[in-house]
Amino acid sequence: MAESSRPADAGETPGARRTASLTKQRLVAIGGPLISVVLFAVAASVLHEALAGYRHGDLVDSLRAIPPSSFLLAALFTAGSYLSLTGYDALALHWARARLDYRRIALASFIAYVFSHNVGLSFFGGTAVRLRMFTSWGIPAARIARMLPFNAVTYWLGFLLIGGVASIAAPLAIPGDWNASAATSRPFGVVLLAALALYVLQSARHVRSLRLFGHVLELPGLGLTAAQIAVASVDWLFAASVFIALLPPAKGLEPQTVLSAFLLAQVLGVASQVPGGVGVFESLMVVLLGPWLPASAVLGTAVAYRLVYYLLPLLLGIALFASFELGRRRRLLDPLRRLLGQWAPDVIPHVFTVGIFAAGVVLLLSGSTPAASGRIEWLAGFLPLAVLETSHLLASVVGVALLFLARALERRVDAAWAATLALLAIGAVLSLLKGLDWEEAALLTLLALLLLPCRRHFHRRSPILSEAFTPGWIVSFLLVFVGTVFVVGLSYRHVEYRSELWWQFAFDAHAPRTLRALLASAVGAALFGLARLLRPARPPRAPATPAELERAVPLVLRADRAGAHLALLGDKRLLFAEGDAGFLMYGIAGRCWVAMGDPIGPAEARRELAWRFHELVDAHGGMTAFYEVEPENLPLYLDLGLTLHKLGEDARVPLEDFSLEGSHRRELRSVRRRMEREGACFELVPREGVPSVIDEVARVSDAWLAKKKTREKRFSLGRFEPDYLARTPLAVVRREGRMVAFANVWAPETRNELSIDLMRYDAEAPSGVMDFLFAELMLWGREQGYAWFGLGMAPLAGLEHHRLAPAWNRLGALLFRHGENFYNFRGLRAYKAKFDPVWEPRYLASPGRFSLPIVLTQTATLISGGVIGAVHR
Repeated sequence: MAESSRPADAGETPGARRTASLTKQRLVAIGGPLISVVLFAVAASVLHEALAGYRHGDLVDSLRAIPPSSFLLAALFTAGSYLSLTGYDALALHWARARLDYRRIALASFIAYVFSHNVGLSFFGGTAVRLRMFTSWGIPAARIARMLPFNAVTYWLGFLLIGGVASIAAPLAIPGDWNASAATSRPFGVVLLAALALYVLQSARHVRSLRLFGHVLELPGLGLTAAQIAVASVDWLFAASVFIALLPPAKGLEPQTVLSAFLLAQVLGVASQVPGGVGVFESLMVVLLGPWLPASAVLGTAVAYRLVYYLLPLLLGIALFASFELGRRRRLLDPLRRLLGQWAPDVIPHVFTVGIFAAGVVLLLSGSTPAASGRIEWLAGFLPLAVLETSHLLASVVGVALLFLARALERRVDAAWAATLALLAIGAVLSLLKGLDWEEAALLTLLALLLLPCRRHFHRRSPILSEAFTPGWIVSFLLVFVGTVFVVGLSYRHVEYRSELWWQFAFDAHAPRTLRALLASAVGAALFGLARLLRPARPPRAPATPAELERAVPLVLRADRAGAHLALLGDKRLLFAEGDAGFLMYGIAGRCWVAMGDPIGPAEARRELAWRFHELVDAHGGMTAFYEVEPENLPLYLDLGLTLHKLGEDARVPLEDFSLEGSHRRELRSVRRRMEREGACFELVPREGVPSVIDEVARVSDAWLAKKKTREKRFSLGRFEPDYLARTPLAVVRREGRMVAFANVWAPETRNELSIDLMRYDAEAPSGVMDFLFAELMLWGREQGYAWFGLGMAPLAGLEHHRLAPAWNRLGALLFRHGENFYNFRGLRAYKAKFDPVWEPRYLASPGRFSLPIVLTQTATLISGGVIGAVHR
């Protein structure tokens, strides 16, 4: 049941609920990245303080002091850790009742975990790898989804045991500033073991379930729980042994003490949400091992640990994953050139986004450290000091500019392509002039040469400053700048900072030169931020007001198509034509402005609304899209410069001759007779009568949502909202007086098309109840003079798989035929086909094919109510 129908929320308006929901979403979107930045900054500050008294060369010396035998031993422990990680997936598949050869499990598990360790919880993390590989071997997606929480629990069970035992057997001394609750880690060890004991006891019970944060977690039996603990414990011990093997010997420092520190640092690194725990893990290890080892030695070990445990397995994992994909596509190797040509426009901009961002980072970090020994002295023989000073300053500014241009390249802006080429060339020259950094110049030159022939892939004519920055991008910028400041502090730790330092100019005056470059970078970033503030204002995100909804009601009732009723959901913004001749409904997700269906009204009003909407989107730097549009309006969208992509086919049943007679209606007649024998009856509740039955409707809706384990949708689909349901009649099926199914009815006064939106039934509804409801409603519609009954769209139906068809059509046709693990495409079309409908194509009108994935993704977030809803049912 929606919250608005509960008595406790009776005084809360829908607008207030929407505002609270939007506020919560913004806090979640901003809070996580902000916490990551703060923790990264705190970790950098701790490292900076801990490394007082050391030069950056000490870190390099510590890294070089690790003997090859230690690296070899660490590599063996790394292999043991990843081998034990394969046990996670082996146990999880057993738990999910899926069978697979262990060799395949080990391959997929290794690749998934190296991606998870290095990439984190992004789309390209371990979950996507598992889904890709396991489904290709016949494991249903539902079984894979069941594995994921099992693996997470396994991970923490190992930590509870090893962390608890280590904290008790070798307690760490908590630093004085942090030990308000405990002087050592021993009490935490007791808590960890107690939590493990409670979990094991719960697993041993007959009813094995655990409620955590509103979610019910099904627990395995005692035997499988013991296996989880054993596998995860071995993994933790191997992972910690990698670090211990690389750590230099220290008097009084026992392996169990390092183990305790390692466990604490790893878990807090994971909890910080900083990718890979970078900075957080290192700072905690420096602090916790400070009584035994110098900070430079611990930090050098941490760098070596990331090289052995993260980077090298990642390189191997990428190679194995590439081999896996090529192995599945042996027959496609011949047309590889054609395939690359087809997908290059979508891949190339993203590749250069990463490369140019990395180039900006390189320039900033290069400007934050002293030049390589001997190079400045060589340049001093013929290069004026003013040229060197200016080059160093401008190189850092170019680095900042490249960071921001990376975002515009991702958006395929044509001006960004030209600007990036110019800055790469300038940056290469400056790199040579500021310190003879030929490696840096070679990198920038290579990127420029690779970017030069790719002009056609950056086609969008848009100002560079119009590109919006997501929270992820903002976090990336902040992390780079925080990291740069940290590197400057580490590189020039022993320099006495005073005002005169800013005005010292000499070939060997590295610190003053770096400080001026850092200031120039900060000023450049600030100026860019100021320019962003002066760009066109973002549109308000609030949906239609109650007054606008009332204004739309007569237009909805006069519409030829029943889908106009979606405007009354109240979750979209409305744009009205002159004189209220028509309206257009739309939602905004990211930069995508998506109109739901065609504009409503006569032809001239539809044309006016489409162009006004397109102009409004352009004024705010967005992307125009029309979702589920009809064939008769396609010339209008082509005039707007949009590209058309077929989404599927809409089923419409002609009602003039509809009846239950004839052999082809035998099944419907049989269902109707059986329903009547079982005491079921059909009832149409008028609009004014809906409030009196809303409690019964809420009960059925709650039961349906619980049974389907799904959540409310929006935008193109209705949801349980009493105010919305009260605006339409309600088709109801009762069984012995008790409501068992309902559907709200879209019934425009024009009597051209009748349709339904929200249709639900409870667990006590007899089989075939929706067939019965549909048949009765169609018969009622025929009696009332309606011409058509709309059954809605069958997604991806009717798309051609011909080799000459567009790539989207071929992909859609492939999903329609083989995507049953993700959505019942064929089953839905077959269900609607038994009513003998007329099939009409429906299209998406959007910018060129390069933006199609973005538009589809953002439309999915509108329908699902956010990113989380888009990836959950």
